[in-house]
Amino acid sequence: LLTGLALVLEPAAALPALALPRGAEPLVGAGCIAIVAAYVGWTALRRAPVRWRSFEIRVPPVGLTLIQLTLSTLDWALAGSVLFALLPSSPTLGFAAYLAAFLLAQVAGLASHLPGGLGVFETVIMVGLAPHLPGSAVLGSLVAYRVLYYLLPLVTAGILLGGHELSHRRAAVQRVSGLFGRVVPEIVPQAFAITTFLGGVILLASGATPAMHGRLGWLQTFLPLPVLEASHFFGSLVGVGLLLLARGLQRRLDAAYLGTVVLLTAGVMFSLLKGLDYEEASILSVMLLALLPCRSHFYRRASILDESFTAGWTAAIALVVLGSFWLLLLSHRHVEYSNELWWQFEFTSNAPRALRATTAALVLLVAAGLARLMRAATPAPPTPTSDDLTRAQALVAAWPRTYAHLALLGDKALLFRGDPSGAPRAFLMYGVEGRSWVALGDPVGRPEDARELAWRFREICDRHGGWTIFYEVGPENLPLYLDLGLSLLKLGEEARVPLESFSLEGGPRKGLRQTHRRVEKDGASFEILPASEVAAVLPKLTTISDAWLNEKNTREKGFSLGYFDPAYLARGPLAVVRCNDEIVAFANILLGGNHEELSIDLMRHLPGRVPSGVMDYLFLELMLWGRSEGYRWFSLGMAPFSGFDVRTLAPLWNRAGAFLFRQGEHFYNFRGVRQYKEKFDPVWEP
Repeated sequence: LLTGLALVLEPAAALPALALPRGAEPLVGAGCIAIVAAYVGWTALRRAPVRWRSFEIRVPPVGLTLIQLTLSTLDWALAGSVLFALLPSSPTLGFAAYLAAFLLAQVAGLASHLPGGLGVFETVIMVGLAPHLPGSAVLGSLVAYRVLYYLLPLVTAGILLGGHELSHRRAAVQRVSGLFGRVVPEIVPQAFAITTFLGGVILLASGATPAMHGRLGWLQTFLPLPVLEASHFFGSLVGVGLLLLARGLQRRLDAAYLGTVVLLTAGVMFSLLKGLDYEEASILSVMLLALLPCRSHFYRRASILDESFTAGWTAAIALVVLGSFWLLLLSHRHVEYSNELWWQFEFTSNAPRALRATTAALVLLVAAGLARLMRAATPAPPTPTSDDLTRAQALVAAWPRTYAHLALLGDKALLFRGDPSGAPRAFLMYGVEGRSWVALGDPVGRPEDARELAWRFREICDRHGGWTIFYEVGPENLPLYLDLGLSLLKLGEEARVPLESFSLEGGPRKGLRQTHRRVEKDGASFEILPASEVAAVLPKLTTISDAWLNEKNTREKGFSLGYFDPAYLARGPLAVVRCNDEIVAFANILLGGNHEELSIDLMRHLPGRVPSGVMDYLFLELMLWGRSEGYRWFSLGMAPFSGFDVRTLAPLWNRAGAFLFRQGEHFYNFRGVRQYKEKFDPVWEP
C-alpha cells in the first residue's frame, strides 16, 4: 500500500534502481494498491475458511483486516520516518520517493535472511538514494538509525526481560549471587588495576600528542592560556600517578582507592580543559563511575610507598613512560628542538606543551622511585614477652607434637586465641622476612581454635600485603590450608621412629647394636638431667657449644632450629653423654603432650674428645628411654627434598626437588641426611 501510494503520488521521483519504463511508475503503484484492495474485498466477502488437504486457515473478518492494515502501514511509515529524519536534507528528495527506496531495501533485507538485513538493507538504500545524497552522508545516518531503531530498543527490552526473569527466580539469583560473591572480591581489584593502568597510558599518550586545532580554536574563545597549559602539564602527571596507583589497587590498598578516585576525577577535568578531549574524558568517567561503588574491596590499611613493585610491574611502567617519550618525538618530528621551546606558551604550540608534560612525567616517576628507595623498612614482628612465653608453655606441654617447643625460643612472634576469660586456648608462632610472613608448623591448640587462628593469620598477612606461608606442616591440616587459598609445596619427609616396637635386638639392628656397645666400651655413659639441674651445668654446656660452632665454622640458626640460649635450655630436661665423668655431648629433650612424641633440638658435642658414634649412641639411648617412659614416637626431623617423585608428569617443583636431592651435594648433604636417619628404620611422613 505504501509503495503504491509513493509511486502514484510522486512518479517523477521514482527510484532509478527500479529500472521502470518512463511513465510506468503510476501503473505499478496502482497495481500495488489494487492488490491490497483485492485482499480487503476478499476478506469482506469470504466467510468460509480456506482448506487444503488437512490444513485449514480461517479468513480474518474485514474489520480485523482493516486494523491490521492500518497498524502495519503506520508502523512502516514511522520506521521509515526515523531514518528520513536522520538523513541530511536534499531539495530533490521527498518523503514519498524516499519511502519507496526504504521499503524496497527492507524487502531486500528480509529476503536475504540476514539478521536485520544487515549490509543488504544499507547497500540498497545507498544505491537508491545516490541521485539525491552522497554515500558518506547516507552511511552515517544509517549507523545512527541502527543504534536508535535496533540497538537501543534491544538493550531496553533485554534489561526489562532480565528484570522480569530475575523477579520470578529469586532462589536461583541468590545461588548465583553467592557464587559471584565469592569470585568478585578476587576479580575486582585485578580488573581495576588493569583499567587504571590503561587510564594512565591514555593520559600519557594524550599528553605527548598534539590536540585538535579545531577544538583548540573553540577553547581559545573563552579559556585563558594558563589554564590550558596547566591542564596539559598536570594531565600527564595524573597519568604517571595512575600507573603507580594501579599496583596499590591490585594489593587492595584503601589509600590507592582514594587516590585513584581523586586522580580519575582530575583526569576528566584536565582532559576537557587541555583540548576538549571528550572521548578521553568519557573513558576516564566510566572508570570512575565503575570504581566508586567498590570501596569495600579495598580494605587494606598500608602505605602505598611500602608496596613492592614486581619486575613485571616495573617493566610495564617503564615501557609506558618510554613509549610516551617516543610518541612525543614521533608526533612532533617536524619541530626542530631548541631551548626556546621550553618557554613557548601559545594556544597553537602543541610541541612545547607536550615536551614539558612528558618531561614532568619522567621526573615524577624518578622521584617516586627515589622515595621508595628511601622508605623505612618493614617493622619487625613483636618479640614475645616473658608473660607470652609463660602463657604458651602450658599449651606447649599439652601439645602432642614436639615442634611446639620452638615457640619458647623467643625469636618468633606469638599469635594467641583465648577463651572469653582471656586464657589462651591456641597459639601460632611466626616470623617476617621481607614480604614473607612465615608461620612455623601448624597452629597449636584445639582444631576449631587452630582453624580460626590460621584464618586470622591469613587476614593479618593480607592487610599488610604479605605472603602467607605455613612452613613444615603435616598432612593432617592440608584441607585447612587449601581453604585458605594457599598452594602446597612438598619440602621433604620427616623421619619418625615408632618406639613401641623399637629395640636393639635382631639382625636388622646389628649395626646399631655394635655402635652402642663400642661407645659404652670407650667409657661413655648416658644421663637425663631434669630441668632443675640444667642451670648448674650451663657453663660447661657453653664451652661445648662454642667449641662445636668454631669447629663447624658456622653460626647459630634460629626460627625452625634451636640455638644456644640458657633460658631456652633451662626449660626442659637435658640428655648428656659423659666420658670419665665429664660432659662431652648434650641435647635438649622436647617432650610431647600425652606421651605422644619425643624429640631433640639442640645437639652438640666436644670436638675431638668424644668416642666415634657418640651421636648415634645419644639417639639410641633416648629412644630406649622414651620407650620405657611410654612415648609412642621419636622424631628425627626432616630430610629435605627426599621422597619426591621423578616421573615425567610430576609437578615441576617435585622434579626440581628430586634433582637437587640427587645433585645438590655442593650445597647440602641431602642424601647423607636421608641415609643417616634411614638406619633407625623410621616411618617417613610428608
